Amino acid sequence: MHTARDKKKLIARVRRIRGQLEAVERAIEEEQDCSVVMNTVAAARGALGGLAAELIEDHVRFHVLDPNERPSAKRRDAASELLEVIRAYVK
Repeated sequence: MHTARDKKKLIARVRRIRGQLEAVERAIEEEQDCSVVMNTVAAARGALGGLAAELIEDHVRFHVLDPNERPSAKRRDAASELLEVIRAYVK
């Protein structure tokens, strides 16, 4: 499985995201200004979106495009276009 290959890196990202979510909780608990809470939520959302985009990209590269075969230029271009849309969507 391709996630096993990058397991340490992915776990580190998840832990950073967990820290960001805990910062959201602290900001609410401490009744910080709403702009602080919203910016903290936005940062956590961006980090989670980035993780999702990376996982989807790996999925496309390992399961949609066969890593053991050389895909046609048309298929490669289609995969690249799909990944661009996904990256834009999860931001």
